[in-house]
Formats: sequence, structure tokens, C-alpha cells
Amino acid sequence: MPPRDHRVTLVTRAGCHLCAEAESVLRSLAAELGFGYDEVDVDAAPALLAAFSDRVPVIVVDGKEHGYWRVEEARLRARLAR
Repeated sequence: MPPRDHRVTLVTRAGCHLCAEAESVLRSLAAELGFGYDEVDVDAAPALLAAFSDRVPVIVVDGKEHGYWRVEEARLRARLAR
């Protein structure tokens, strides 16, 4: 499945410096590789807050948690190449 067929979601929070770093990396990769990308605010959804509150940012690929706190670019590229 080429990268453009994947969906990456960043679970983020306002004022989070790690979230800002992850957003920058993911936006750049989305532009380069063409995968779908969106962001959701962990504090706007009770279910997300319960699941991820202390681990933001969280990177979700195709509906499954891929990682948190930092984008491991090589690992993400490998996942998207599948």
C-alpha cells in the first residue's frame, strides 16, 4: 500500500512543544509522501483524553497507535511503505 493510501492522525494539545515538533515533521512528510493527515485535540474528546492524556503527542496510523512523544521518522517511513 503506497503512502498516499494511509491516514496519519496526530493527537495533540494546545501549548505542547512536543506536539508542535511532531506537527512540523508530519506535515512535511505528508507533503513529501502524499498520505492523508489530520490532527485532533486530545482535550476536546473525553475518550481521547482518557486514553492519551499523559502521552501526547500520539501518532496514529490507519486507526492504530504508532507511537507517542516523538516522531521516529525512519520507523514511520517503514510503516507507511507497507
